[in-house]
Parts: sequence; structure tokens; C-alpha cells
Amino acid sequence: MWTVLLFGIYTEGILYKAKMKTWLPIPKLEATIKRYLRAQKPLLDDGQFRKTEQFCKSFENGIGKELHEQLVAQDKQNKHTSYISGPWFDMYLSARDSIVLNFNPFMAFNPDPKSEYNDQLTRATNMTVSAIRFLKTLRAGLLEPEVFHLNPARSDTDTFKKLIRFVPSSLSWYGAYLVNAYPLDMSQYFRLFNSTRLPRPIRDELVTDEKARHLLVLRKGHFYVFDVLDQDGNIVSASEIQAHLKYILSDNSPAPAFPLAYLTTENRDVWAELRQKLASGGNEETLRKVDSAVFCLCLDDFPMKDLVHLSHNMLHGDGTNRWFDKSFNLIIAKDGAAALHFEHAWGDGVAVLRLLNEMFKDSIQAPAVSPQSQPARTDSPAAVQKLNFKLNDALKTGISTAKEKFDAIVKTLTINFIQFRRGGKEFLKKQKLSPDSVAQLAFQMAFLRQYGQTVATYESCSTAAFKHGRTETIRPASIFTKRCSEAFVREPSQHSTGELQQMMAECSKYHGQLTKEAAMGQGFDRHLFALRYLAAAKGIVLPELYLDPAYGQINHNILSTSTLSSPAVNIGGFAPVVPDGFGIAYAVHDNWIGCNVSSYPGRNAREFLQCVEKALEDIFDAIEGKCIKT
Repeated sequence: MWTVLLFGIYTEGILYKAKMKTWLPIPKLEATIKRYLRAQKPLLDDGQFRKTEQFCKSFENGIGKELHEQLVAQDKQNKHTSYISGPWFDMYLSARDSIVLNFNPFMAFNPDPKSEYNDQLTRATNMTVSAIRFLKTLRAGLLEPEVFHLNPARSDTDTFKKLIRFVPSSLSWYGAYLVNAYPLDMSQYFRLFNSTRLPRPIRDELVTDEKARHLLVLRKGHFYVFDVLDQDGNIVSASEIQAHLKYILSDNSPAPAFPLAYLTTENRDVWAELRQKLASGGNEETLRKVDSAVFCLCLDDFPMKDLVHLSHNMLHGDGTNRWFDKSFNLIIAKDGAAALHFEHAWGDGVAVLRLLNEMFKDSIQAPAVSPQSQPARTDSPAAVQKLNFKLNDALKTGISTAKEKFDAIVKTLTINFIQFRRGGKEFLKKQKLSPDSVAQLAFQMAFLRQYGQTVATYESCSTAAFKHGRTETIRPASIFTKRCSEAFVREPSQHSTGELQQMMAECSKYHGQLTKEAAMGQGFDRHLFALRYLAAAKGIVLPELYLDPAYGQINHNILSTSTLSSPAVNIGGFAPVVPDGFGIAYAVHDNWIGCNVSSYPGRNAREFLQCVEKALEDIFDAIEGKCIKT
């Protein structure tokens, strides 16, 4: 089972220790075991819990202690990176499942506030230019550091940003700490551009070619490339880019009979073998152009009907018009609806969200072209190269098989969303409740109402406060959420609103503690993962703790959740990480709560969202002192 790690969260006060050291700490083994058992408590009956306690005790005093000491020693010798970075890359790159649905998520942009700028050609040109402006700023070393502000009034100011930009990186940390602002790790950013994931037998490979100057464009399953940077590294004029995109949009060629992009949806070993055939069949240079392109722009020939249609299209589409291996695909529909769909092995949501925010801001504040702009009179037929692939019968069969598999799995995916308009962050903070804890409590209440259980729940949290940090897991299902959920769902009449409010406050306090621990690298999931990885690398028999059914169960994340909130983002989403799970992308906005949920036939997303809505209504009623309606 592989977990989708999406959009990390930060809350006030969580980076208080970061000033002392910048490398990701390895938790004490004793603390990891305690946290692990606390997370197991609401999921197990008494008998199961006692067995798991015994496994933990044996592990802590035996092989676990030895592995932990080896991990700490190894970490001390590798201060150039974090203890989780290598194992985490291996986890992603060694996974053989299709990256579509199993790994790649999407984030959709809000529409341009000036409606006429949502014309497909105009928006595609502006978004492309804004992305390349970001690339240029990044490579020139002029991109403002990604900073978490504990005291925004002092540090999130133009004066501070101008100052910190010109301070050497070795000293910028100290300047930031003086005003309680903590620079985050940006080591993943270089993989945003000119990068792709190559399928290889056993373990894939990430490649980046910063010398390439061309953009890859997909439309109706056809591939086109043209330069967006000139020989001196300057951005090609926006009117030329617009002319080239207009030329591509005017191509009336029918869709190819065997759309090559389907191969990127395949099992990675199958795709690796087919790619080898593709390369040896006279397509090596053409593939190199695809792999090295600055990024992939996907132009779709239809508008979005609604947010459900948009979510399906941006998460998987029809398989013909995406190159899922690229670090990201910028997708722009006929009506200008736009999204970033990204491959997950190279990095996490922090880098992609930064790119998305900067692209959105730049494209609306400094658009390169307007709807009235005339494309340059340029020789687009000469400048734009349409890529042609030589396909033999084995490759055609491979494409047809990939299409069948892709169509079959996509048909089974359901996506639904709600927008709860009764209140959001502002209201909940006034009640001294963590907005994120309330959303997570609603998911626990909803699943209990729908299925009568408390199950393994996953929430991703960024550890980018540390060098080469990735993510840590928050485990939102706790004895507190279980008690509170049961009170709301099973016995609301037996509790006063005061008692329910007290239980919600306990949930909020504990969730805040879990969040702080995770953001400081003090969760248990990554530590146990690294110890297991080390045991396998040393050829040690898998310790009993990992064979315990309870360990398998807590890592079978039925509720996989991830949150992000940005003025640039319309909606985000990902598929469930297990066949009987839900993929829950959510955001607590100032005055409303949005939730986008995916499921396979084993679960009912629409019904789950009805239960989430009921849970939020009950929570808000209890906060306001009203009786809970049964």
C-alpha cells in the first residue's frame, strides 16, 4: 500500500525548535513506540491491543533498538541529507503500480478574475509565460525563500523580503530567525522543470536536463515542441508563443489511432519494457525531446461542465492527452479551466503549490498577452515540430492493452464534493478550536455514521522546515475523536452541549499536539518506515512488529486526507490509496469548508459526504449550544 502525500500543513508555533538545528531529527525509539500505541488504541479491541503492546515491547528492547542505533549512526555520517530522503525516493520509484490514480494528484487554479482572460489561447499563453518567468527567477537564484512566518506582521513584509533576498543563503537563516520566520527546504524545486520519471525495471529513474529550451504541448493525443527560451536563455516573446499555440490549436488532424500517452498509465515494469522497444525502434531522439521539455502543456478541446467533471479531467482525463511521467502537466481546457497535475516521486505539494501560486498571481497581475493581443507574424509551421513516433505491432498492442486497463479502472472511480457554507476558519478560531481538527473530527463522525467503525486515517504534514524533509503523518483518529464521534453519532441525547463542546476542545488540543509533533519530525510513521527499510537493506528477517496484523491495518489508510488552502486554488484531489478507501482533499476557508472525495465501488463517496455535512451541522449546532438533531 502506497500513501499519497499531498499538501502539507503548518500551524502556529510548530517550528519553535527549528532554529536549533536544520536537519530532520530521528525521534527516540521509546517516543515512537508510545506514539504508535496511542494511534493503535482507537483501532483495536483490548485483546488485539495487548498483543500489539507485546510486539512493541519486544521490538523496543531487541532488534528495534539495534536498528535504531544503526539508523542514528548512519544519519550522523550523512548530514548532507535527511534519514528519510533516500528510503522515500526508493519507496516511490520502486513502486510498480501505475502512477495514475495511485500517486499523481492535481491542483486546479481559480479562474482568472477578468473573465475575458479565460479564453483558452490567452490563458495558455499567459500561464506558459508565467511558468517560465518562475523558472528564470528560480535559476537566477532570485526566488524569495519559501518562509513560514510565525509573526507575519514583522516578517511577511516587503521590506523583509527585499532584505532577505540579498543576504547570502548561509546567513539568511539567522536573519529570518531574528524575526521568527523560518526558511523551508527548497531542494526539490530544481525538479519542477525539464524533468521526468523514466520507467525502468525494478526501480524508475528521475532525470533533469536543464539545457533543453523547448515546451512540450499535447493536443488530441498529438505531440508538439517549440522553443520557449532562446539561445541566450531569454524568454521567447509572448506573441510568438501565442502564435505557436494558435497554430497548434488550428491543427485539424484526427486523433491518432494509437495514442502513445496511454503507455504512461501502465504498470511501471510493463511500461519500462515497452519504452525500451520504443527507443530501439527509432524513437530515442523523439523520446528525449519529450523527457527534456521544460514542462508539458495539455490543451483540451472541451469545456468543464462542473467541479466533478473538472476533478475527473484533471486527475486522469481520457489517457490520451497527458504525459503522466513529466514532473507536472499544465492542463488548460477549452473554457480556460486550468490545473497542475504532478508526478509525486520527485517532490511534495509545497513546491508545486508555490509554483501554482506564483503562476496565478503573475498571470493575473502581469499578463503577457491580452484577449486583444495579436499573435506575432512568425513562421509557426517551421518553429513548431510535430513529433511522430514509429510504432510496430508490439507497441500498438501495448497501447491497446494499456487503454483497456486504464478505461476499466477509471470507470470505477467516483468523485463528489460539498461546500459547507455555515462557517469556516474565522468562526472556529473564535471558538478556540483548530479548524483542521474540526474537519478531521467531521470525517471520523461521518465514517462512524456510515460504516459503524473507526479506521486508519492519514493526514500528510510537511517537514520542509528541515533539510531534505519530505512529509510526516498525522494520525487524526484518536481515543479523543472516537469518544467524541460516538457521543455525537450514537448517543447525542445523553450529552449536554457543554459536554460535547468539552470533548471537541479535547480533540482540538490533541490534534494540535499531533500536528506540532509531525511538523517537527516527531511522528512515528517515517521512523518505523526507515527502520523497516534498514532491516531489509541489511538482510535482517522482518521483525515481528511489522508482521503484526495491527501494523498492516494502521497502514491500510481507509481515510487518506490532505488539505491545502490558497487564494489561487479552486479545488484539488487524488484517488483513494486503498481499494476500500476514500481520497479526501479538503480546505477550511475563512467562511466555508470544501471537501472533494474520491472512492472506488467498495465505498460510497456521495453518502460519505452527506454524513460529513451532517457531522459539520452537528458540530456547529453544538458550538452554538443547540440540541443535536437525530
